[in-house]
Amino acid sequence: MSWQPEVEELHRRMALAQQMGGPERVARQHAAGRLTVRERIERLLDPGSFHETGALAGKAVYDEDGRLQDFRPANFIFGTGRINGRKVVVAGDDFTVRGGAADGAIRGKQEYAERMAHDFRIPIIRLVDGTGGGGSVKTLEDWGYTYVPVNPAWDLVVANLSRVPVVAACLGSVAGLGAARVAASHFSVMVAGTSQLFVAGPAVVKAGIGQDLSKEELGGVQVHRQSGVIDNIAESEDDAFQQIRRFLSYLPQNVWEVPPVQPSQDDPQRREDKLIHAIPRNRRQPYRIREILPLIFDHDSLFELGRTFGGSIVTLLARLDGHPVGVIAPDPFVSGGALTAEACEKLERFVDLCQTFHLPIVNLVDQPGLAIGLQAELRGTVRRGVRAIAAVYQATVPMIEIILRRVYGVGGAGMINGHGLHFRYAWPSGDWGSLPIEGGLQVAYRRELEAAEDPKALFEQILQRLEAVRSPFRTAEAFGIEEIIDPRDTRPLLCEWVYDAYRLLPTQLGPSLHGMRP
Repeated sequence: MSWQPEVEELHRRMALAQQMGGPERVARQHAAGRLTVRERIERLLDPGSFHETGALAGKAVYDEDGRLQDFRPANFIFGTGRINGRKVVVAGDDFTVRGGAADGAIRGKQEYAERMAHDFRIPIIRLVDGTGGGGSVKTLEDWGYTYVPVNPAWDLVVANLSRVPVVAACLGSVAGLGAARVAASHFSVMVAGTSQLFVAGPAVVKAGIGQDLSKEELGGVQVHRQSGVIDNIAESEDDAFQQIRRFLSYLPQNVWEVPPVQPSQDDPQRREDKLIHAIPRNRRQPYRIREILPLIFDHDSLFELGRTFGGSIVTLLARLDGHPVGVIAPDPFVSGGALTAEACEKLERFVDLCQTFHLPIVNLVDQPGLAIGLQAELRGTVRRGVRAIAAVYQATVPMIEIILRRVYGVGGAGMINGHGLHFRYAWPSGDWGSLPIEGGLQVAYRRELEAAEDPKALFEQILQRLEAVRSPFRTAEAFGIEEIIDPRDTRPLLCEWVYDAYRLLPTQLGPSLHGMRP
């Protein structure tokens, strides 16, 4: 007696599941320039590391004698695998079966995938290529009733944001619940030309509000480069997978672990002469922050997030002598580096990310303050700025501030919690105050200027008197700034700081007092 017949039946069913939606639909997926879900999983994970769970789930048809006649696998595939040797949960929609819609799914599979990441405390990667959560309206005739919507496993989706790294890739036309699954992540990426994301697709939009748009016009990369919904854009699916692998390399497996330190070949004492020329003496002249960053952080360690959204603030992951850190920096070429409404939102989310996963923060500051003017007021910049500053003040991870140039007003003051023991260094180019002298002078000396025979000459005279007062050395004399440093000493000082920061991290492990907000 043997169970060989059942084992053979098992292999037959596994082979049927591997066919997904069948050769015709697989060919259609390839013709659209997209990989199948199984090809995606194979390319994302370390070779041979994928272990599938629930492969036999699907819709089966039996004959009168109970023999299997037809089998359509569920359009959601998941399991565990490894990325750079570290275990992850990977879950993907199979667009070749019912277009990835819920009426082709087995709901329990998606819930189980989220539960697996939650309970095993390992990262989860969602490869999203599906439509909304409710399937086709056509299915209502089959059911004979409709239902009150419930987002499947959403309690776990939200909980995972505060426990484990969550990554999402938008890899097709993604709408409704699929779009929400992409947004509910720590890092999201979409592929130019082959992916779109929207709350509702073109047909529903046209019927609902009369806008006649193509998928690309409604939710392509030209929309989401500036929407803030997606963090990064990839040129191909393989590029998206590479970005996912790289993002995860900076983060721990969960919030109970310290970020992974890698061996570094970059000298922690490296001093770059270019730094002493990096900031122009002319305060109105901008500079290229992305040319400065490699002079400070480990070679080839910079991974920027959200470059095309809230561009006046640059947020990225990097390493100092192999230690992962979060980096906040200005881009003076965008809104002068001011905190726009979008930049505030970006800053808040990034600080939350670093706080959640215990990434020490390096804050390179050249901050003229919150954006001003009518459009800034219409965008509610003050409220958004206060939210971002609240995130900074709530953060307990080690943070260090390197003042490159300006620190002005509420926005400048809010770049670090000035009431805690955070290390702070300034370059000799530092320039700070409640507001720039040039602007404040007009208000403070309004009566004198109005009464002067030559207001312009008096303005320049007063400005020259104040130039000496604004010297950062005057502030250092009053211990208003702890240290002014040679810019070339920045990397050695940061590397020394990061050793101390990582020594403190074990005392902070576990979930943050406030959960990550997507």
